[in-house]
Amino acid sequence: MPAVLTRPALSRALLARQFLIERARMPVLDALEHLVGLQAQAPMPPYFALWSRLAGFDPGELARLLTDRDAVRMTVMRGTIHLVSARDALQMRALTRVVTERVLRTNYAKALGETDVWQVAQAARDLLAEGPMTGSALGERLRERWPGVEARALSMAARCLLPLVQVPPRGLWGRSGQPLLETVESWLGRPVPAEPCVETMVLRYLGAFGPASVRDAQTWSGLTRLGEVVERLRPQLRVFADEAGRELFDLPEAPRPHAELPVPVRFLAEYDNLILSHADRSRLMDEPVRRALATRNGQVPGTFLVDGRVRGTWKADTGRGPARLTLTPFERLANEAEQALAEEGERLLEFAANGPEGPRQVTFAAPSSAAPRVG
Repeated sequence: MPAVLTRPALSRALLARQFLIERARMPVLDALEHLVGLQAQAPMPPYFALWSRLAGFDPGELARLLTDRDAVRMTVMRGTIHLVSARDALQMRALTRVVTERVLRTNYAKALGETDVWQVAQAARDLLAEGPMTGSALGERLRERWPGVEARALSMAARCLLPLVQVPPRGLWGRSGQPLLETVESWLGRPVPAEPCVETMVLRYLGAFGPASVRDAQTWSGLTRLGEVVERLRPQLRVFADEAGRELFDLPEAPRPHAELPVPVRFLAEYDNLILSHADRSRLMDEPVRRALATRNGQVPGTFLVDGRVRGTWKADTGRGPARLTLTPFERLANEAEQALAEEGERLLEFAANGPEGPRQVTFAAPSSAAPRVG
């Protein structure tokens, strides 16, 4: 019988390999590849995600990776925008192409009707060869050829079928800019591989998110039928079970700290992959919390961890006046936890405000009557 890993043990294993027990000291590119990218629907969350994970994180280092084309913003896992290394962009886009094609069939088949979407994709590729353009501009140009089809549907056909990146200044620290699109082959000067290795992807997922089940890996990637892949890998994996008897797989040498190891409070960025990358999220949150976070119209707020579990949300305001961080716990926190969060929150505000100058304020909002109850 496989050894059973409790919820606290699973939580600590995940936090350790996510660098959330002790901040790692490594180059940003190495961290980005270890984490297999960072979800990035909004431009700034990857910076906060790395601030929580890396000691002495310099946002300029991540921005330079984007401008030097060593990292890119593109649609990969789960059909969502991620910030990934250039090497991973090529591999992951090839692996997850079926996911974006499924998104197109599910959401835009009616609007596209009988339109040959591969002709649309080729026309879009030709247009983008002239230079980067926004999705809306691309849709309008495509509509000149397909006047009876919605511009947005044409644009989405291109974005789902072509490997497109969002080029800088989109995603640069302290900058703003519309998401201008260009093909990844043009931006990086390298082709997307014809036969990417799905086994390598699963092993890397376990290294960053394990121990995990087949369903967990499928939730993270958006792919299906990974059970066949895991069966091929089984001889080189360790096998565990969770408290419900589900089979979990892991790399033999991956960290699995003691279940009672004390862990610090940590802030997770909006859309943080830690929140989204398992089918069973009980290692991090109670079911009422999972349901509450899942009902925010696709928006995933910044959250904070206490003793390795999601205990509330946070929002920073660094506009006019004092920099403010508002923490909204789901339930009343112990004094020690509030003090630790306030201290870590001060450091978060210093990072968000680009330095120690100026007044900063960390406040705790009272839990609302609609807040989920946690165990």
